[in-house]
Amino acid sequence: MEIQPIFWIIPIASLFALGFAYFFFRQMMKESEGTDTMAKIALYVRQGAMSYLKQQYKVVTLVFVVLALLFGLMAYFGLQNQWVPFAFLTGGFFSGLAGFFGMKTATYASARTANAAKTSLNKGLRVAFRSGAVMGLVVVGLALLDISLWYLILNYFVEGVSAIQKNIMITTTMLTFGMGASTQALFARVGGGIYTKAADVGADLVGKVEAGIPEDDPRNPATIADNVGDNVGDVAGM
Repeated sequence: MEIQPIFWIIPIASLFALGFAYFFFRQMMKESEGTDTMAKIALYVRQGAMSYLKQQYKVVTLVFVVLALLFGLMAYFGLQNQWVPFAFLTGGFFSGLAGFFGMKTATYASARTANAAKTSLNKGLRVAFRSGAVMGLVVVGLALLDISLWYLILNYFVEGVSAIQKNIMITTTMLTFGMGASTQALFARVGGGIYTKAADVGADLVGKVEAGIPEDDPRNPATIADNVGDNVGDVAGM
């Protein structure tokens, strides 16, 4: 099947998206984190969020290995084509990579946004907007890159079948990488949501019920866990 020239817009657009994401990330990193206390708290939140992500990805990796072996077994018996297990794994990998970049950006941007807002609301909005754009551009860029790469691979390496069979194989494989990305996103959403609510309720019980201090009070150490939960559930989980 001949590749049409218009196809190349997709991988080029994905590279542009990833390039702009990196540009916005570097722009955000140039901003100051503020006082030493702000930087210290941001560091604690960042370490907690990354620790959670590391543990979650360990579990998800085991699940993906088992499912990939199952797809491989199905391919061996002719129930699926041989590309399905690899497409499933790449979809999950790119989805997890997007979650990692989003979490990394959010935890670096929080203190910088707060410090920028001390100068003006406009500056705070710019820092927050650029930081949020990183996640959006990474998700779109990686998705388009994965689609275009698999289309190229299947178009060039699948031979000896009719055009209809080839199109069916391409469609099936590309749907499978979408399932891999969705599986990773499901774990991130459900696991992140449970962690978020557990940290939120725990911090409220300790702070408001036992100690009688307001929510998110800096005197409550559990506030750090609460903020970690916000990043885990609302950034990586989404």
